[in-house]
Amino acid sequence: MDQETIRRTITRMAHEIVERNKGAAGLSLVGIQRRGVHLAERLAAAIAAAEGAEIPVGTLDVSAYRDDRETRPASAEADTRLPFPIAGRPIVLVDDVLYTGRTVRAAIAALIDRGRPSGIQLAVLVDRGHRELPIRPDYVGKNLPTSSREQVAVRLREIDGVDEVVIEEPV
Repeated sequence: MDQETIRRTITRMAHEIVERNKGAAGLSLVGIQRRGVHLAERLAAAIAAAEGAEIPVGTLDVSAYRDDRETRPASAEADTRLPFPIAGRPIVLVDDVLYTGRTVRAAIAALIDRGRPSGIQLAVLVDRGHRELPIRPDYVGKNLPTSSREQVAVRLREIDGVDEVVIEEPV
């Protein structure tokens, strides 16, 4: 995916989110650190442009909730920012790549620890398959079938200076 394809994909996903939720009222987006945060901000901007509604965006660090945390250091809680109550709200979790489902499981646990949302939906830019948990996205930018040895690299201009999605072979 190149810059224009990503832009169009985010616009389409924003319209799908609004349609499924019968408008933007009450919606909140929560981006999973790191690239999910920037995608959530872009989705919120696309929804605002289409609906004229300001959508609050939060950020969620799930490292302390991962089931492989022995191998990953927990980052600072400061990486989580939820400027709205979770309880009783519909939340759209946003991430860049859905692979095994373990990051999403950790994100759901982190959200529920902060309140009981009225519902949680999942939006991902890329679904590459290979699920280890029964997790399915509600909104998918692109399905990219891959082998388990390939890697999907999502690069966003806010972090990487360029917008692209590429499949890479390990070296």
